[in-house]
Amino acid sequence: MKEKDIKIENGDEPVNGSVDEQEAAGATDCGKDNEAAGVESSADENAASDPLEEANRKIEELTDKYLRSVAEFDNYRKRTLKEKAELILNGGEKAISAILPVLDDMERAIDNGRKTEDSAAIREGMELIFSKFQKILESLGVKKIETEGADFDTDIHEAVAMVPTQDDDKKGKVIDCIQTGYKLNDKVIRHAKVAVGQ
Repeated sequence: MKEKDIKIENGDEPVNGSVDEQEAAGATDCGKDNEAAGVESSADENAASDPLEEANRKIEELTDKYLRSVAEFDNYRKRTLKEKAELILNGGEKAISAILPVLDDMERAIDNGRKTEDSAAIREGMELIFSKFQKILESLGVKKIETEGADFDTDIHEAVAMVPTQDDDKKGKVIDCIQTGYKLNDKVIRHAKVAVGQ
């Protein structure tokens, strides 16, 4: 083919070159376009495989977190059971340690009682030990249930006798305490056994 000046209708400058050259250039451009399209399609394929890889990675992370959580909870459960068993076994340690000085005082009182005939001294020693013991129990949260002149209350009292009374003021009230009751931190651990007026 001959070389000709090709004029574009929109008024641009004429382009020199043969039709074959222009067709070849067009083909080259198409080839470049096709290559670009091929690169984009392979990128699309990689992009399509990325969500799968991302999902697998997330599954592995979540599985790892789950296994760690299960292991931590299992360790916590074992530790808690061990602490509970130790608490049940040694729970009275504080109370026993507090009471031991009273035991020591009782041993000394018994030894001294064998050496002396003075009953007043023995009685005084016993009263001191009893007072010390009450203070120790109070420090541990143990309190005596007061019954003198109190209204009968089934939550803290246990009626073991009904005493007839002429005085209306004494009806339904505690007349006598047969056995002292105790509370531990406001919880009744032994009801007071009482005689109630009727």
